[in-house]
Amino acid sequence: MQNRPERLGEQIREELSTLLAREVKDPGIGFTTLTFVKVSADLQVARVYYTVLGDAQARKSAARALDRASSFLRRQLAGRLRLRRAPELAFEYDESIARGERIERIIQELHDAAPTDAPGPSGDDPSE
Repeated sequence: MQNRPERLGEQIREELSTLLAREVKDPGIGFTTLTFVKVSADLQVARVYYTVLGDAQARKSAARALDRASSFLRRQLAGRLRLRRAPELAFEYDESIARGERIERIIQELHDAAPTDAPGPSGDDPSE
């Protein structure tokens, strides 16, 4: 069974995704995806992790837009989730996806650079 901060984090992520798609009209939001929300044990702070499709400029633009919209989003969350006090929203760029893509790219480069005539795992030469 999940504890309350985890359940609330998932609810916040779902509501924020809906709000960003339908209510927030800031063009800086662009193609922003909320990946995870971590709520503190006292339910006072919610760290919202996000990714952005695009370059570093799109990332900066999204960060500014999310900061501008945070008070609106917090008020909307309080009403939609029927919270007496909505947690403070802290937006942080999620580096894990970029890190994973970098690792996959390195693995692919190593795989592409490996010789194709190398003996198999049994040591047998495939050309014989």
